[in-house]
Amino acid sequence: MQLNHFRSGAGPPLVLLHGIGHHWQGWLPVIDRLTAQRDVIAPDLPGFGASPMPPPGTAAGIGSLADLVSGFLADLRLERPHVAGNSMGGWLALELAKRGEIASATTLSPAGFHNSIEAVYQRATLWTMSRSARLIAPRAEKILSRPRLRTLAFSQAVARPQQVPRDELGPAIRALAYAPWFDEMLTALAADRFEGGARIAVPTTIAWGERDRVLLSHQARRAARAVPQARMRTLHGCGHVPMSDDPEQVARVLLEGSAV
Repeated sequence: MQLNHFRSGAGPPLVLLHGIGHHWQGWLPVIDRLTAQRDVIAPDLPGFGASPMPPPGTAAGIGSLADLVSGFLADLRLERPHVAGNSMGGWLALELAKRGEIASATTLSPAGFHNSIEAVYQRATLWTMSRSARLIAPRAEKILSRPRLRTLAFSQAVARPQQVPRDELGPAIRALAYAPWFDEMLTALAADRFEGGARIAVPTTIAWGERDRVLLSHQARRAARAVPQARMRTLHGCGHVPMSDDPEQVARVLLEGSAV
């Protein structure tokens, strides 16, 4: 299917996949650090950002997302690109790696490694974030111009809320508030787990924000066991969505992970 996307740069193609309730602009803090060395493609995933919902009857879940993104990559004639993803996008990158459709996978706090208790916590946290976003979305810029309210709105997702680009505050809130596939996808992801990591045969990097308050950082140990061949990295001082917390550190991980 056709997806709204950004593309810029030169070099090996690197596809950036955002998390649930986010949009491609979440990658803006790192994109300028990538485009000198990579052909960067950052889509809005189906049912998020400015991309349409998938065809009627498409079941929510990571398998459906992988099918849809595979079709998008084929439409762009991207054969085995490098793929990086955050949260849900990280899980999606691992699924594409497991299928052997990409050259490498670099993941930032990937979803899919929760236990049953964590699934309840994660679903409640993200549901609350989305409902809070709906409350403030119509007046987001005015409300978030106050530093304390900005910290309150973003501190669950990022470690350094004051570093979220000012012109991204309102759009990020509205992307979370109005994503039509959010609720159904959240339910599906909470009920599922990533499996089959030992089958991944491409270079894989799993990096975790040490201050992640959504997918708690101890899940990195579970991810290391599930994908034993993966290179593990810690994103120092970063939260769940680390791109604005430390753009230089995140860009370095993305470039190293896709340098094969």
